[in-house]
Amino acid sequence: MPKILFSHSYYYKLDPKQWKNKTPFPPLGTLYAAALLRKNGYDINLFDTNLRDNPYEISSILENQKPKYLVIFDDGFNYLTKMCLTNMREACFEMIKLGKKNNCIIIVNSSDATDHYEKYLNIGADYIIQGEGEHSLLELIHSLEKNELTDQIEGIVFKKGETFQKNKARTVLQNLDELPLPAWDLVAMDAYKAIWKNSGQQFTLNIATTRGCPYKCNWCAKPIYGNRYNAHSVEYIVNEIEYLKKTFGVTRFWMCDDIFGLKPNWSQQFNVLLKEKKLKIKYFIQSRVDLLLKEDTIDALAESGLEEVWVGAESGSQKILDAMDKGITVEEIHKASHILKAKKVKIAFFLQFGFLEETQEDIQKTIAMVKELCPDNIGISVSYPLPGTKFHEKVKDDLKLKANWTDSDDFEIMFQGTYNSNYYRKLQRYVHKEFRKSQGVKAIGQYDFKRIRILPILKLAYYYPSAFIDKLILKRLANE
Repeated sequence: MPKILFSHSYYYKLDPKQWKNKTPFPPLGTLYAAALLRKNGYDINLFDTNLRDNPYEISSILENQKPKYLVIFDDGFNYLTKMCLTNMREACFEMIKLGKKNNCIIIVNSSDATDHYEKYLNIGADYIIQGEGEHSLLELIHSLEKNELTDQIEGIVFKKGETFQKNKARTVLQNLDELPLPAWDLVAMDAYKAIWKNSGQQFTLNIATTRGCPYKCNWCAKPIYGNRYNAHSVEYIVNEIEYLKKTFGVTRFWMCDDIFGLKPNWSQQFNVLLKEKKLKIKYFIQSRVDLLLKEDTIDALAESGLEEVWVGAESGSQKILDAMDKGITVEEIHKASHILKAKKVKIAFFLQFGFLEETQEDIQKTIAMVKELCPDNIGISVSYPLPGTKFHEKVKDDLKLKANWTDSDDFEIMFQGTYNSNYYRKLQRYVHKEFRKSQGVKAIGQYDFKRIRILPILKLAYYYPSAFIDKLILKRLANE
């Protein structure tokens, strides 16, 4: 069988904000594809870009291993790949060039390549796989090895003469358990653990229990797994957890699903099977506040080891939530927050500023919500137009100068919003300071001095004057 070198195009070191966190996750989507090809008899290896300095490091690997195929298969479970950062696109282009220099057949599967396949094919890629890629990749390589035509292979795009041939889309995989466990053995786990040690957090691995998202938030792109929602069985996931604990000593996990626990009773069954196997773990998830309020979901999650939930709160203004087609209410955000806190589960908010027609009143409602609910963490972004979304269609005429961020800390608003990028950059810092102020005030209110957190209180001496200054600056920027 021919040699296949798997890689992907996300480099933590080319995204300073993410690298600073020192919490890298292995490329899960890449590992799934590699495992399937290995199961079918192919000789595979992995060039993991996550901890590499630059794309040129692949040169020596290509020269020494001499693979027939270079498969750049991005991790579709990593939300950062959906953002199509230009640093990563350029890195991928360099890898394609180096692969061609070493006579490889280049196959690419990524959100960016799905949206902009012409750019990748013109730079030298031989095939682009659009959407969910494992079975398209397997069928493509089978056909190439048999010297068969690729015209009928679903889910691929390639050049045919001077034109682009885009084949029929492939239906997403419904029975996810058909896939072998990800090829975790290819990961330099000790290197990841060493980086995590510098973060001060317990080492954590990423697991996906589902694929896709059935909700229709009009700003959220789903170029890989789509609007369908399919889940692994509880048995598959618990077996994977058991393997990772036994092999690598891992007991903490990031469930990187777009929406965790949507399938009815999945969370409850997960809790039962973990108990049966006496597997004690800790984990954190992404979910929706309306889902968390169903039946005994929060109870089951808390019992099974849930530490923290990240929810797409987005805004404290119902007007903005409705404009986003978010499908939740501000009341549900409040209710879910109170229940999670009562169950000793941390809650964290994703917040988004700059959506179309957002006013100062909407912004203040979001800040007030953060101060009142005092979540355990927040992540702030500005509205970012992703190809294939209704939001992108509304603002695409404004994206002539810049359509993608360079890295995840770029934070430039690329369409005609209510305010300019300088305003939103300052707003991000201001809201973080107001958030820290709320944490400090909350810590003062904890009269149990055995549990009181001193650091948030001490930081109030900085955050109060600093936030006040930022507030004055924001007023000036809003009037410019």
